[in-house]
Amino acid sequence: MTIIFWYSLSLTFAVGYILMGLQKAFSSKYIVSDDAREYISWMYRYFNPDLFPGDLIADYFQSVTPIGYGILYKIIAALGINLTFFSKIFPILLGLITTSYCFAVSMQILPVPMVGFIASLLLNQSLCMHDDLFSATPRDFIYPLFLAFLYYSIRASGLGILIVLALQCLMYPLIGFVDLLILALRLFRWQNGQITISQNRKDFILFAAAIIVTGIVILPYAIQSSQFGPPITAAAARTMPDYWPGGRVSYFSHNIINYWFFGRDSGFIALIAPPQLLLGLLLPIILKFKLHFPLTKEVNDEVKLLLQAVIASSIMFFTAHALAFKLHWPSRYTHHTFRMVLAIATAISIILILDATFRWARENEKQILILGTIIILGAGLILYPSSFSLKVFPKTLYVQGQVPTLYNFLQKQPQNIVIASTSEEADNIPLFAQRTILVGKEYALPFHTKYYAQFRKRMIDLINAQYTEDINQVKDFIQKYHVTFWLLERSAFLPEYITKNTWLQQYQPAAQQANANLQKSLPVLATLMNSCAVFETDNLVLLKTECIKVVTKT
Repeated sequence: MTIIFWYSLSLTFAVGYILMGLQKAFSSKYIVSDDAREYISWMYRYFNPDLFPGDLIADYFQSVTPIGYGILYKIIAALGINLTFFSKIFPILLGLITTSYCFAVSMQILPVPMVGFIASLLLNQSLCMHDDLFSATPRDFIYPLFLAFLYYSIRASGLGILIVLALQCLMYPLIGFVDLLILALRLFRWQNGQITISQNRKDFILFAAAIIVTGIVILPYAIQSSQFGPPITAAAARTMPDYWPGGRVSYFSHNIINYWFFGRDSGFIALIAPPQLLLGLLLPIILKFKLHFPLTKEVNDEVKLLLQAVIASSIMFFTAHALAFKLHWPSRYTHHTFRMVLAIATAISIILILDATFRWARENEKQILILGTIIILGAGLILYPSSFSLKVFPKTLYVQGQVPTLYNFLQKQPQNIVIASTSEEADNIPLFAQRTILVGKEYALPFHTKYYAQFRKRMIDLINAQYTEDINQVKDFIQKYHVTFWLLERSAFLPEYITKNTWLQQYQPAAQQANANLQKSLPVLATLMNSCAVFETDNLVLLKTECIKVVTKT
């Protein structure tokens, strides 16, 4: 009954946090997770294969979408379920699975139900301080699958390990390398101050099988994602504003501490929160002083799996830095796994410290200390998210489309139309209108060279054409990219629109030249906003390029 109580309480908090996050998700039809737009928009091809014909952006994100993630949404589409709707409700299931495996792993290491509750509570709080359960992207699957891998590793279930490893490689291949390294580390033992090799033949068979499974599953994805490769080199990235603060990725930093430790894409301990997780660093120290912490005798020897996970993640982190960017962003190998390991280690540390404290208090008749400790600990753990220190909890990063009438208008247009725009509202068009855009800030991912070279060329050509006074240059641009509509913000022809737009400023010298042009004369498109408009809102004007093409002079 005790286990059922604490497990049920763990699920209750998990569901509560998720439902809090989903309140905004269902407040409007045109709301979706920020990063989901990259992955889900192209998947509407599952309903209609004729969507996004010859679309560079759709083709690229289809190529980099993990195979398992694509299959899942293909099944959902086959069932007739709206993909955007599914992306909003699926976090509930993922959260329950994550919580369950976190509870189970904790109980395997220290069979005290409260350990499972504290670990899952801290992990769910950590996940909800970022958007790692609400992003509707492949990374949402890291947590349930990695925790499942830890669980089956402790249970020595070879079949379970191989199945979870295959699923991890299908859903988020990067963590599959961490799993594989953990299995490699488990071939070695630390005995009497020396490293020895396992004498269990099954360990080597399992590792060999894991290598085969990883290779079979990842190879098709590697081939698929190489269509727009190779990845950019670190040397080239250093020359691009896209990779510095204010850029699309913001990978590099002039602050070496920030670069190596806290950078979202480059840092070793990026996004580690809440601060309570740092208590997990006490666990190795506590285990060294077993006489002072009697409950340590109940700690399973498989607690070493937590250290193995840290070592494996760290090896992949530094390897990814050394091979930048062939193995994607280095921080992806640590900040996800570290949060899970620290949540479990923190829970175990707290219980071991509490047990030692309670034993001392009972021996010295300090019952008031026991009661006070329980109250303070409970309040600190449970009430932390509602503390003034957290401005937003849960953090979901949902974005809302601001112009449903625009999406409805575009949906009534032919499927092969192309919309050119420098407005951030264009980011929502592929998902909410299922129509092709030429470029979009959300899709400006400077990772694969073949993709971004084309994307960057489009952006520079678009800026040049949007801010020129030469009608022929505008017409040439329209013809080159088969642009059907041109979406403009009314503020687009004010100097600050360019100078204060960090995205446009990445595309030099086009942005600088555009600003210079604005100082001299009014761009030709500005003079056509009334005569060629087919749709208008307070700040947006949609021009039909057929109208622009017949203009001779302004």
